[in-house]
Amino acid sequence: MSPGKKGDRVAPPAQPGCWLLRFATTDAAKGWDELVQQAGANLWTAYEVIRTDPIPFPTTSRQHRLKGALGTVGGFEQWQYEVTAGGRIWYVVDAEKKTVWIKWAGTGHPKATE
Repeated sequence: MSPGKKGDRVAPPAQPGCWLLRFATTDAAKGWDELVQQAGANLWTAYEVIRTDPIPFPTTSRQHRLKGALGTVGGFEQWQYEVTAGGRIWYVVDAEKKTVWIKWAGTGHPKATE
């Protein structure tokens, strides 16, 4: 991950007991910013939920593991959080490092599930 540049948003470190969220791709960071503009309050809730419990059991209506080939990426579980009716966050959970990698975020429904 690049160190950032002037004007970039400052991301806080993980609080004790919480997971660290990181962007896995530049497109995910761009999509996150689109979600900030469109559904900031919902995105804040998503952020809080994911950083405290990225793998809920039982799953919720908004947060569940992706199915089939999308359910695993590089040996790690891939999950989805539904921010809005169409807006989604896809993330991969590295339990050993207690890090959540945001693989995709955006205001539209991801085409990979169509």
